[in-house]
Amino acid sequence: MYRGKEMVRRGFMQIIVLFFIILFSLSYPSTISCAASSFTANKASNSYNILIDLDELKLYLLNKDTNKIVKTYPISGGKRSTPSPIGTWTIINKGEWDKGFGTRWMGLNVPWGQYGIHGTNKPLTIGGSYSLGCIRMINKDIEELYKLVDNGTTVVIYGGPYGLYENEFRILIPGNVGSDVYEVERRLKDIGYYSGALDGIYGEELKSAAIKFRKNNKLTITHIIDTEFYNALEMKSFE
Repeated sequence: MYRGKEMVRRGFMQIIVLFFIILFSLSYPSTISCAASSFTANKASNSYNILIDLDELKLYLLNKDTNKIVKTYPISGGKRSTPSPIGTWTIINKGEWDKGFGTRWMGLNVPWGQYGIHGTNKPLTIGGSYSLGCIRMINKDIEELYKLVDNGTTVVIYGGPYGLYENEFRILIPGNVGSDVYEVERRLKDIGYYSGALDGIYGEELKSAAIKFRKNNKLTITHIIDTEFYNALEMKSFE
């Protein structure tokens, strides 16, 4: 039974990867190639897009013009308490770091914090969920990627709806940040409870909106966003 479920999950993830490849371009070619043999380390440009799959813990470098998967790299993502930012982002800055921390950095335009793709001096953490939300790569891999992509490159980070772990929402408290906070803000704004910025930060305006929503729906009065709140908001883990 478990083996069958795992096969279904892997099949679903392959569909998701293909789905995002299609989104990267208005036109869809008849074939999609994973031929790494065509890969050459050219000068940094915006000729590529990046898809990061947090379920498979892999980064896919995609040729923007052909939609071919040029190269695949292993990565590490955020912990359950500090998840990586799900969504579509842009590289906005690049820098070289000291080798004691990780040799390269590529920052993303995430509104609720400083997130990026960077190297690590702890290569054994690659392939797991250990970071504070950034995407970690082996130093030699980030150094190669750094030479290929420039500011303005699109980066899609996918990890299931809201980046869930084990198909469960986080319990949110004031001060939390993330894609799940952003989704709560968006849904409360859609129904007229929240008027603040969609920034993925659980701040004062979201606290007020959450209390008002709880009162109107006869829920327990607390700032905590929990299962009771998610159910009343009709926010399901997989939609």
